[in-house]
Amino acid sequence: MGKLQEFDITFTNNKVVYSPGESITGTLKIRTANSLQYKAIKVNCQGSCGISNKMNDAAWAVEEQYFNSTLSVADKGTLSSGEHTFPFQFVIPAAVPTSFEGPFGKIVYRIKAAIDTPRFSKDYKAQRQFYLLNLLNLNHVSGVEHPSYAVVTKKFNYLLVKTGTLMLKARSDLRGYIPGQVIRLSTEIHNKSGRDTGCVLASLIQKVTYRTKRPVMDLRTIAEVEGAGVKAGKHAEWREQIIVPPLPQSELAGCSLIHIDYFIQVSLKSPDTVVTLPIHIGNIAVNLSPTRVPDPVPSSPVGVAPSAPPCEDNLGDLCAGGVANEEIPTKSHSQQDPSGQPVTMLPGAALPPAGLYPDLSAQLFCLSTGATIPFFTEGSDITPIPTSCSLILPPEYSSWDFPQEPPPTYEESCSTANSTPVNSRQ
Repeated sequence: MGKLQEFDITFTNNKVVYSPGESITGTLKIRTANSLQYKAIKVNCQGSCGISNKMNDAAWAVEEQYFNSTLSVADKGTLSSGEHTFPFQFVIPAAVPTSFEGPFGKIVYRIKAAIDTPRFSKDYKAQRQFYLLNLLNLNHVSGVEHPSYAVVTKKFNYLLVKTGTLMLKARSDLRGYIPGQVIRLSTEIHNKSGRDTGCVLASLIQKVTYRTKRPVMDLRTIAEVEGAGVKAGKHAEWREQIIVPPLPQSELAGCSLIHIDYFIQVSLKSPDTVVTLPIHIGNIAVNLSPTRVPDPVPSSPVGVAPSAPPCEDNLGDLCAGGVANEEIPTKSHSQQDPSGQPVTMLPGAALPPAGLYPDLSAQLFCLSTGATIPFFTEGSDITPIPTSCSLILPPEYSSWDFPQEPPPTYEESCSTANSTPVNSRQ
């Protein structure tokens, strides 16, 4: 760095995660071996979102800025040899989106510092990233405390002349969850045909839409569980659990370029049948009244097994025909390790008291599955560092040529040939 031995930005208390409306304070530290003339020493705080049409391309096709503020901490002078510190403070605007980073774009916040030197001399620059968490309170999402429910009836031909009918029903206990909570999924299959079905597959899917002139949609399977098929002429029920891993929230309030959706997709390969259950992922859990809680969940999610809950689970019978006459066994679950044992939850995944904002002052920042924000694990007051999450190892991103149609809604799944729609609400 020439005359500079150190040129660094530090945040007060090593804090790197902030909330909208909060002040960000820190110190610019400069150490020089010899005296250094300067025209100005400036610190800049900025936040912006950039979208690219190519994966992992730093050249943005579309960009929007949320704020850009510059503070001059020293005007024209000479730095003597030795160490110098310059404090700075910025107020983060109240309406800014949560930080996010994906393969086609990111929402990023930075502190930049620069030493402007006289003509023909070298200028010096430094920067450091920080993160914004604009909490999504699920209690503000309409209808989130109700189950998400969908059903489709399909008629199909087999053996050239025979006709069969299949009814696929799926239901989740809620429509909104936070990382660490368990999605309880109930599926029923009426196979009114002489042909066995293929395996049933339930997937938690993330859809990120990057809005450019040619929108890019990125789909990712976050967790996946597979159950056995249903014998000919049988009515069977399958109940499973999916633990919500560290994930970005559903809404990036204040951002018009990136939109995140989550849904549970339940499908059969044979015959080809699918239903989707839209859900929300947030930061503050749904505050359920005691009469609304569908089933007691262990107070600590440590060691929660992603397997079927007890038979007395009162999610309710989805079928008018009474209790299913057989249970569908689970064949595989992506949230189990190779030995077949359930993955232990991270300590920081414990559910916070409903309605309370988490304390971000002494927590480690953790890379989430597919993006960087927002999930935090408990930690000491050491410098926060990025860490990888061991909770789940989902499949790699699957990216298609764009533009790409979104996954089928319930109405679309009912409109296919030889399909009979059934009311999706109870």
